[in-house]
Amino acid sequence: MDKKEVSLGMIDISEKNKTLRVAKATAFVKMDNELIVMVKNNKAPKGNIIETARIAGIMAAKKTEELIPLCHNIEIDKVGLSFCFEKGGIRIESIAKTTAKTGIEMEAMIAVAIAALTVYDMLKMFNKEICIEEICLLEKSGGKDGAYKRA
Repeated sequence: MDKKEVSLGMIDISEKNKTLRVAKATAFVKMDNELIVMVKNNKAPKGNIIETARIAGIMAAKKTEELIPLCHNIEIDKVGLSFCFEKGGIRIESIAKTTAKTGIEMEAMIAVAIAALTVYDMLKMFNKEICIEEICLLEKSGGKDGAYKRA
């Protein structure tokens, strides 16, 4: 019986070319209208929730390789987060850019996930029914797979 060697670990990207790669991700923090108004008016006792969540998301994106096993450590050129008040909650979107040999999707998704968890943490004292939904990749470009846009 022939045994094939199975090598587990990081994907070998040594033969890949560096290209500009961009990824956008989203998360939705579902909450009641009273909490939305509190956040909008910056009346939460823990301080400015939006700016705290923005910084948390950016910091988390920079530590993606420490949080996701086997994820490559890449140089990040940009991470930005936007927050939009919608009916029933707050939509968080991220954009992440790099010129690297591998994609930046995980950094974009980590950014929105941690930003959403930060919003939850800062509001949980008022309502534990807050729910984080729809963490997903919206689009990405660059690399051999080319562009992707969520339908």
